[in-house]
Amino acid sequence: MILAPHGRDAFVALGMLAEAGLQGYVVGDVSQLVEELGSGAGFAVLTEEAISSSSVHALCEWLDQQPEWSDFPFVLLTQRGGGLERNPEASRYLEMLGNVTFLERPFHPTTFVSLAQSALRGRRRQYEAGARLHELNELAAELEHRVEERTAEREAAMAQLHEAQKLETLGQLTGGVAHDFNNLLTPIAGALDLLQRKYGHADERSQRLLSNALQAADRAKTLLQRLLGFARRQALQTRAVDIRDLLSGMRDLISSSVGPMVDVRLRCHQELPAALIDPNQLELAILNLSVNARDAMPNGGPLTILAEPVAIGPRSTPKMKPGMYVRVSVIDAGCGMEQETLARAVEPFYSTKEFGRGTGLGLSMVHGLTAQLGGGFGLTSAPGEGTRVDLYLPVAGDIAPSERRAAVEAVGAVGRQLSVLLIDDEELVRMATAEMIRDLGHTVVEASGAAEALARLNQGLSVDAVVTDYKMPGIDGGELSRVVSETHPEIPVLLITGYAGPTDDIVDLPRVAKPFSQAEIAAALRDLFVDDEKIVRFPHPPAKSTRSFR
Repeated sequence: MILAPHGRDAFVALGMLAEAGLQGYVVGDVSQLVEELGSGAGFAVLTEEAISSSSVHALCEWLDQQPEWSDFPFVLLTQRGGGLERNPEASRYLEMLGNVTFLERPFHPTTFVSLAQSALRGRRRQYEAGARLHELNELAAELEHRVEERTAEREAAMAQLHEAQKLETLGQLTGGVAHDFNNLLTPIAGALDLLQRKYGHADERSQRLLSNALQAADRAKTLLQRLLGFARRQALQTRAVDIRDLLSGMRDLISSSVGPMVDVRLRCHQELPAALIDPNQLELAILNLSVNARDAMPNGGPLTILAEPVAIGPRSTPKMKPGMYVRVSVIDAGCGMEQETLARAVEPFYSTKEFGRGTGLGLSMVHGLTAQLGGGFGLTSAPGEGTRVDLYLPVAGDIAPSERRAAVEAVGAVGRQLSVLLIDDEELVRMATAEMIRDLGHTVVEASGAAEALARLNQGLSVDAVVTDYKMPGIDGGELSRVVSETHPEIPVLLITGYAGPTDDIVDLPRVAKPFSQAEIAAALRDLFVDDEKIVRFPHPPAKSTRSFR
């Protein structure tokens, strides 16, 4: 760019540049110069009088707004020398223009061309540096974006881990108190059962009060099982279950969980076969889905739980083994899900709820349950149209037993009086259990721990059966049963337990879950004997104990 408005300076400079093979453009004033500079230029040639007689505010503003890589070069043609000692105005121009070279007129063409080429080389290096800086800035921005993404992912993972740890802690705490909680319920339920059998028939009022108390104890037992199922992983205990009875029994629990604004509707097919399931886990799954449906309907609405038999053929959706299934559907009229959310709905830890209101494990746990049962899982949803979750449960070959409790169950005797060694470290539980067994006509010898029980057996105590608690200080029921099977193989062992943790060491032993009724303990004792012979309790030879019991 050449700004030399007076005389022939502009054309002389333009000619010199052309002879050197350089292209130049002549501009008429500072405003036009600034406009052309905005399109890009190698350097500018200015005459001293061009900028001394014009406003250079626009030029100074353009220079101040240069990119960080740019330092635009000027060649200033002066009349009174280029140095500060000969040209007092030079310092002002230097401060104003920055990267400026002074050239006093008249000048030799070689000197002018040399300055021009030097300025162009410097400007090219600036552009190259600007390009590299731009690349670096892009890389830095991309890196920063990646860092932000990774940081957000890490924070999300840490939040999910925190929620999982909270769930694990809840499971540990719940499992820890389960034994004590069941021990508290056992003497209550046992005493109520005995009182009902002895005095319930005396008058209608006593019968009603005792029956209500027993029902409350049963509900407390069921509630504890559900809480444990929420808080821990457990092996499935499948059996034939009447889904109609299961859903009917859950109606009150579902209604209280979802609140009065949700209209719970149960629809069960008349000819509904039994399903092979773990009833506790299925109840938890249905309750979890019902709570999710409630959250999707903040203003309330209908919640339909449908159970019907379905036949699944080849190439079905979802993919399952062909056959008959019981389909349990939980259908809401809520906000629904978009396709992106629907595609990720069963991913572990994926949740659309705000932080602290969900772990993102609900649907993944339900999906895993149906797969573990040998069934299938279906999920359909659309924004504004609600959500439907289908659980396909395998049909059982056996007829499901009734889950309803009779007013007073018949207690069958074994056929002869038994001598029972009862071991429990909780005195209240031991006393209540002993009274129930004695009331059946059997003889009971009590021991407060496994060491005491083994000492009595080693001293010659003769008993027909051992009934022991599982979790006890020192020697637990699992270890005790192994020792008894080795030293007294003729004596069967029955475990009574309220423990909620892993029980792999006693998987082959008969057991009764606390709290239990007199009918349950009677049936368990009766099942220990077949045709008055001891049943086989260990299908595989037990490992030799490494502990010494004296």
